[in-house]
Amino acid sequence: MVLTLTTDKKGSKISKYIYGQFAEHLGRCIYDGVYVGENSDIPNVNGMRTDVIEALKAVQVPLVRWPGGCFADEYHWKDGVGPKEARKKMINTHWGGVTEDNSFGTHEFFEMLRQIGADAYVNGNVGSGTVEEMQEWVDYMTMPGESPMANFRRENGHDEPFKVAFFGVGNENWGCGGNMRPEYYADLYRRYQTYVRQYGEEKIYKIACGPSVDDYNWMEVLMANAARYMDGISLHHYTIPTGNWQDKGNATGFPESEWVSTMERAQYMDELITKHSHIMDKYDPEKRVGLIVDEWGIWVNVEPGTNPGFLFQQNTIRDAMVAAITFNIFHKHADRVYMANIAQMINVLQAMILTEGDKMVVTPTYHVFDLYKNHQDAESIEIYGEHSDSITCTASKKAGLTTLSICNFSTDQKEELEFKLTEGQFSSLEGQYIAGEKMDSHNSFDEPDVIKIKEFTSYKEVDGKLVVSVPAMSVVTMTFKN
Repeated sequence: MVLTLTTDKKGSKISKYIYGQFAEHLGRCIYDGVYVGENSDIPNVNGMRTDVIEALKAVQVPLVRWPGGCFADEYHWKDGVGPKEARKKMINTHWGGVTEDNSFGTHEFFEMLRQIGADAYVNGNVGSGTVEEMQEWVDYMTMPGESPMANFRRENGHDEPFKVAFFGVGNENWGCGGNMRPEYYADLYRRYQTYVRQYGEEKIYKIACGPSVDDYNWMEVLMANAARYMDGISLHHYTIPTGNWQDKGNATGFPESEWVSTMERAQYMDELITKHSHIMDKYDPEKRVGLIVDEWGIWVNVEPGTNPGFLFQQNTIRDAMVAAITFNIFHKHADRVYMANIAQMINVLQAMILTEGDKMVVTPTYHVFDLYKNHQDAESIEIYGEHSDSITCTASKKAGLTTLSICNFSTDQKEELEFKLTEGQFSSLEGQYIAGEKMDSHNSFDEPDVIKIKEFTSYKEVDGKLVVSVPAMSVVTMTFKN
């Protein structure tokens, strides 16, 4: 079989924000994850653990969404500013019923972003918050001149305004964010977004709460009633291996049938984006409004012996397959999908990084982000031709370099693929890959390199074509000039 890369045609730009991260006040994502406090024995800069920050910088994380998630609609931002000893404590009712001491708040979030080099996606409180509270938070963060809130920010040690690139007006307001009807939320969105004002020179990209999975009516109502007031609209979809929220299946030791069902459910993202995009096209044919998939990933049962409210799960080569499949779908829809945030960054759900005390390990999912980082802000290249049902691939071009990424999610069959170009020829070929020996191959604190990026050499050029032998359970990225 021969696959053709249409290198002679200009494709849609693959937004770097598709590679965004999600950091909620949930379990050990923030505390013990990225933030250990200034007095910790774990190496840190201003409370942010150095090893985690360096790992995130290495994969060029473009933005982080915070403080939730469900937590966002019970978060009151003034509790998280000012002297830490005076900050209010609260119970995190959504996630484990633990005490939230608010030692990680607005200033700490922006300090984390500064160290990573990422943009801010702040999620506001519609479910239990007021318009005034949201307006004052935006004022506090972004006002460069005189105002009570800007002066309050200065009293708390930050003279210059923060840059808020993205602002979400509520989260999952059809569920944990208020159990609202779409008609009611559409009116609330129109009201609340009015007060997400642009105080400085930087425009804030406003994101409306969109549908859960296949709630096409929610998308229809929001687009019909509020499209002109939004820059983006969210979509949430999690891959549940069993399809059963009560028993989602385990992260390790699962049967092959759950591998197969996981791959099928991950690919459902394509149908969801296609159908939601059709609705969006009716009201926004110019594709001004971005589809923001700000929660996605695999969700399985928590690890035995851990707090069920902390959503801690091991991360395996299966998770890497889900990540690669999902990215390839996002690239396919790059004309509409503007941002995506994997759930979540550290120690929660499909995490990039796991920590335990002073130990840290990166996951197979992290390595996919690393293998795909060249696609950020690159021009997509269409690939056409037939291939097996266990292969998904994507390609892009940026600064004269073409990047081709291939995922083979067969558990036992390697695949030989032939690629040709519609323009140019292959030169300066290089390759990297990850692969698993078992369906649940994973990294641990004792064995951190079971899954790691290796040099890929299983390719050759034959009569102007690139012939690639892709191992089972692998993700391969090749770069070349043409």
